[in-house]
Amino acid sequence: MNLRDSEVISGLLRAKGYELIDNPEQADAVIFNTCSVRQHAEDKVWSEIGRIAKAKGQPRRPIKKIIGLVGCMAQNYKQAAFERSPSIDFVVGPADIDKIPEILKKLLKVEPFERKIWETDAETRPEDIYHTGFYEDKNHAFVVISEGCSNFCSYCVVPFARGPLRHRNPKDIIKEIEGAIDKGITSVTLLGQNVNAFDRQGVNFIKLIELVNVVRGLKEFGFITSHPKDAGIELFKAMSSAEKLKKYLHLPAQSGSDRILKLMNRGYARKYYLDLADNYRKIIGNGVLTTDIIVGFPTETEEDFQATRDLIKDVQFNAAYIFKYSVRPNTAAAKMADDIAKEEKERRHKIILDLQREISNAKVKS
Repeated sequence: MNLRDSEVISGLLRAKGYELIDNPEQADAVIFNTCSVRQHAEDKVWSEIGRIAKAKGQPRRPIKKIIGLVGCMAQNYKQAAFERSPSIDFVVGPADIDKIPEILKKLLKVEPFERKIWETDAETRPEDIYHTGFYEDKNHAFVVISEGCSNFCSYCVVPFARGPLRHRNPKDIIKEIEGAIDKGITSVTLLGQNVNAFDRQGVNFIKLIELVNVVRGLKEFGFITSHPKDAGIELFKAMSSAEKLKKYLHLPAQSGSDRILKLMNRGYARKYYLDLADNYRKIIGNGVLTTDIIVGFPTETEEDFQATRDLIKDVQFNAAYIFKYSVRPNTAAAKMADDIAKEEKERRHKIILDLQREISNAKVKS
């Protein structure tokens, strides 16, 4: 999602005559498009802002430099971002990125930058931002089909940073794909925090798959990310019959413990997930199945952890993204004590990582 947002911002600025350069220290403006899913990601952003800010005022480097914070961190911190880092000149939330060109225009007229600008109040994005025609990859395009999320998993900041689930008009989605094909792109990935919940104007996700599959000039497409509670046999059948669709499913499990899944507000139990994975393999055959796992969630016992370990053994994922739990602001889990020691989180992380690496290596060799 952030990769596509960065392309959107770049496309908007290029349309106004701005030029992308490789060296941020030589730029007039440096924009940090941020993620708040984990604390580690935020820490890296603050550190990098501090590094770039040192270029301001040094004789051998351009003095006139604008620093912008956009994306999820911008939405979470709002005006407080200026207190955390006085070097920041503007703050723009995910739904306000269309305003960035005008903000830069205003700031470039002022030297030194005495104004601090923030835009974090919009609820929806203008449709036309997705049609600038700029894609970094000349062969592949990310295409957003929905924005935000309304699941409110207890550990996740996305609903607070990106707002409730909103679906784009399916006609606009197809129009964007056709525009990308006109530029020579033949592969696309449909994006959403919960793609398989798509439903607008009588078009659900399965119907959208069918519409994309018949777009002329498209050679292949895929999608991420699916939520287990909205997946099922009908989706897997649609995946099987769509000849252009990659046989790949990212289906975040997060935990193998029913108790932890309930605390996470995931909306399904262990057996439900195992049945999903089994049905996917039966219907798709050699389809790739990947997942997300969180270790060290509040109150996670050794028994809970072993249930997650057993789930990974049972499902035999092709790959997994494994995370150590970190507290996120505004979430329900933030009210719970982060009671699993850092060392224990690291131990559990390594055990799952080693297990998955062994499974992945065996699958590659088979």
